[in-house]
Amino acid sequence: MSNVKKLMIILFLLLPFSIPMGVNALAPRVTDTGQALVISPLDATIPFGTRGASLTKMLNDAGYNVTSLADGAVNVDFLLTNLNNYSVIIWRTNTYAQGHDVYWYIGQHVNNEVQQKYAADFASGLLNAHAGILGMSPDFIPHYFKAGSLNRVRLVIFIASFGASIAPELLKAGVNTVIFNNGVISLQTGLVDDLTMSIMANLLVNKQNVESAVYNTLSPVNQGQQPSDSYDTTYAPPFWYTGNGSLTLP
Repeated sequence: MSNVKKLMIILFLLLPFSIPMGVNALAPRVTDTGQALVISPLDATIPFGTRGASLTKMLNDAGYNVTSLADGAVNVDFLLTNLNNYSVIIWRTNTYAQGHDVYWYIGQHVNNEVQQKYAADFASGLLNAHAGILGMSPDFIPHYFKAGSLNRVRLVIFIASFGASIAPELLKAGVNTVIFNNGVISLQTGLVDDLTMSIMANLLVNKQNVESAVYNTLSPVNQGQQPSDSYDTTYAPPFWYTGNGSLTLP
């Protein structure tokens, strides 16, 4: 056999190993820590209520140890030192405006100690204290969470207005997948919480991947429906994801 034929056979045998089998084949695999975090900075005024208890049970049944923090228990120090200990994070908050800037409620109440400790962050606008509850700016995440600093976090569900501003920064910090809200949302009616619960049920109970869990939650609400009244419009649930859509949870 000529050397040319031998070379062609070798190249033919190696060819399948040189072609990625789809985009998700290249997605990094992250070991699950078995820890989940549920934080609700506005719980005193807009309670997660029975949905929060149901979510905790759902996570427990799937094998997760759950840490739940609400209101002032969600503080800057905790966010900066603990997020990477959790595989799954459900972060339920919302925004307020200060001048032309938008901030997400952290939960911690403003006091002299925190204002002194993070004086540079208040001066630069990373943190804001004008609402009585600390708020973080869009630059807070990239400032404190550098590449790889959240590499143990498999999934963040960021329930808040303008989540599309935060989601890419979480990915850059190492989070595998982020489910987020587009545009402005309201936590008042409970609809967004119900949709979140449906996504989690698809992930944990029905064992769907992220893409299917999100799509199958939104599909009954948003696909192919016609308003019953000609003056109404179809409702488009403001959820989507970025990152690894093939991610599954235990």
